[in-house]
Amino acid sequence: MGNKSYLVTGAAGFIGSALAGKLVNAGHSVVTIDNLSTGFRENIPEKVDLIEGDCSDKETIGQLDKYQFDTIFHIAGQSSGEISFEDPIYDLQTNAQSTLLLLKYALKTNCKKFIYASTMSVYGDQPDEPVKESAETNPLSFYAVGKIASEHYIRLFTDFGMTNTALRLFNVYGPGQNMKNLKQGMVSIFLAHALSSKRIIVKGSPERYRDFVFIDDVVEAFIQAEKFDDKKYRFFNIGAGIRTTVAELLEKIVSNLTFDIEVEFTEPTPGDQFGVYADVSLADTVLDLRHTYNLDEGLKSMVNWSKERQ
Repeated sequence: MGNKSYLVTGAAGFIGSALAGKLVNAGHSVVTIDNLSTGFRENIPEKVDLIEGDCSDKETIGQLDKYQFDTIFHIAGQSSGEISFEDPIYDLQTNAQSTLLLLKYALKTNCKKFIYASTMSVYGDQPDEPVKESAETNPLSFYAVGKIASEHYIRLFTDFGMTNTALRLFNVYGPGQNMKNLKQGMVSIFLAHALSSKRIIVKGSPERYRDFVFIDDVVEAFIQAEKFDDKKYRFFNIGAGIRTTVAELLEKIVSNLTFDIEVEFTEPTPGDQFGVYADVSLADTVLDLRHTYNLDEGLKSMVNWSKERQ
């Protein structure tokens, strides 16, 4: 990529900090915007310039005027379907409004690339088979509605000469995930419950299924997506391509712990998908992705990291 300048929003959070760290370690300059609502200041890698504020705030975006970026990686945003029902206006602002403001900033400053952290939630419930990018979207939460709206904004801005990519992230997990946020991240929620109380509360059926993708693979997808330079819009599924039920995930988590765990099942959260997992053939081919850890290996790494933090 050469020595470049990047904006990585949300670098105090899980995915943003991992991506920003990799870019800095490769010799690039990185700026971030983060309101520290769910991320932590200590997560921001050294040498990353922090603008503390909301990406949905015009004054905050105005602080970027002194910079010139090669690419914007927009990762910040409210990321819980459950919370989106509690405060849909905030969800709209932090996801769709922030995207539009950043796209307008990119256009104004001649930043030619915009890479967006979208979500598998845009699909809603699908047939029990790997979901392709061509599948019809059917968002079930306000969060998912904001994300698919953002994808359309990104698509439209390619008409102004930009090269834009949306990555539909499936269930990302791994070391660095926020263990204090109990409304986002199935693996981190279950593991946090287990380590704090030896009791996991599961909202919904154990037969629900997901696709769990390790953080390193997600970061690599962002890095690879940055290489496009042809004024087009693309979107990709970023997952492992493996169907894992909640019951199977619980079994794997418990097998990594040395004490007994009680599991309690309660009512599902509003807008929760019953099941979805990715067809990753497009991303694996076009982005040349190589999956670093299977779920057993990834969970072992995350559990060890979590124990060290305790």
